[in-house]
Amino acid sequence: MENIAENIWIFDGKAVNFYSLLYTTRMTIIRLSTGNLWVHSPIQLEPAVQAEVEALGRVKYIIAPNHLHHLFIEEWQHAYPEALLYGTQEVISKRNDISFDGPLDNTNPPPWEAELDQLLVTGSPATQECVFFHKPSGVLIVTDLIENFAPDAFPFFKRQIARFAGILAPNGRMPIDWRYSFYFNKLEARRHLERILSWEPKIIVISHGMIIKENADEFLRRSFNWLRLPKKVT
Repeated sequence: MENIAENIWIFDGKAVNFYSLLYTTRMTIIRLSTGNLWVHSPIQLEPAVQAEVEALGRVKYIIAPNHLHHLFIEEWQHAYPEALLYGTQEVISKRNDISFDGPLDNTNPPPWEAELDQLLVTGSPATQECVFFHKPSGVLIVTDLIENFAPDAFPFFKRQIARFAGILAPNGRMPIDWRYSFYFNKLEARRHLERILSWEPKIIVISHGMIIKENADEFLRRSFNWLRLPKKVT
């Protein structure tokens, strides 16, 4: 567990196999002004993790931000039956064996809107992802929108695959397959990124790879240069 900003902690879990690449897992927990906990992309709920979480507060919200980050939500729901579970419509459809309390979208105001902005990134037939911005701290939380693995995270051959996909630090970005899936909807993707940039994040928490702790605006613009954003006015 690492405290990266006031009332925000990250937990790094075990790696999971994804198309032959070992992907690290990372959970972000925010303690809201009520004292309740907002849990993003939960990792495997081992006893040590559970003890650390419960020392922070009461789990109120569990967040599945895209259809790939669902592996451990069922065990969290069993451990915290009074918590409310939210996911994108894609993950709700995928996990129809689990009861969700609401969708993550751009229409329904979420119960945490006073402290967290959110945006469902759409425009790709491959996937959708909900990203979040913690207003008090300036922390942006993304899942697979950007991947930024340390080069030593993979053995040599798989490192070349990751480099080709564009997901190696310090130049991490959206994986190449997802990036190309926006080919006919770049304007929509650009609008989403402009909204994210308007939040002026200071830190970017990335589920897979190295966290960006400085020059977040510059990192975002470089990572999404394929959208041909207008230059920042200084």
